[in-house]
Amino acid sequence: MVEAAVRGPVLVGVDGSGAALRAVCWAADEAVRRKAPLRIVHAGAQGDGCTAEAAAMVAPGVELTTAVSAQPPLRALLEESETARMLVLGPTGLDAVPGVPAGSLPAKLAAHAHCPVTVVRGDEDRPAGPVVAGIDGGPLTEVVIATAFEEAANRGVRLVAVHSWSDADFQGVSFDGLRYLGWEPVADAERVLGESLAAWQEKYPEVVVDRVAVRDRPRHLLLEWSRRAQLVVAGHRGRGGFDGLALGSAAQALVDHAHGPVLVVRQPGSRWNG
Repeated sequence: MVEAAVRGPVLVGVDGSGAALRAVCWAADEAVRRKAPLRIVHAGAQGDGCTAEAAAMVAPGVELTTAVSAQPPLRALLEESETARMLVLGPTGLDAVPGVPAGSLPAKLAAHAHCPVTVVRGDEDRPAGPVVAGIDGGPLTEVVIATAFEEAANRGVRLVAVHSWSDADFQGVSFDGLRYLGWEPVADAERVLGESLAAWQEKYPEVVVDRVAVRDRPRHLLLEWSRRAQLVVAGHRGRGGFDGLALGSAAQALVDHAHGPVLVVRQPGSRWNG
């Protein structure tokens, strides 16, 4: 992530929907927690009314800016994400876009934005829940863990580090082939967790960490944890992702079906040229 983005605002996209307004409330709380400004953006017609309604929900004292863009929402929010520290969206808002199937915009932005993307699913506050991190040993593991520890520390809650795999994903593959593809028994899975978390536990000694290593489909396990987590953190791609997929299967499932907020992170400095 570029340095400007680290210092940038918490960005939230709005369209007047109830889902988008819930995202504004979540983003405003996040801006206060991060001591960051909040920026509300609407792309498309009749934006002044949408941004005014959203701004009215923000508590006094939060540094706030609003903007209306004539560009399509995908392009407008991608551009805005270049200088944001986080983009926040509702799960179904901002999707009435010609050429973009309903419900797909949050996934597209989670896959391609220049900053982390939070999709605020669910309609209830869950202040007592833990932060849950989906860890798979892939290239985004360090980013996911770093983000999850920071979020847990900022919220003063436990961190649940989840690592899972499914034999069904590798049916018909030899044992040597499974090793090559990254499959591991429970002992190896626990080792992956331990090695991945060790340095970060030293950096954040105040964060209590629970480790979960089980044989299950990652997307299924993370969806179950999302029922009681206040935030699930996942990488936009997993270690087993295919090159043609912009968003991995676990991240896609969370963006589409999670029961609470989902934070999708990318490798710092990554860019999309679409």
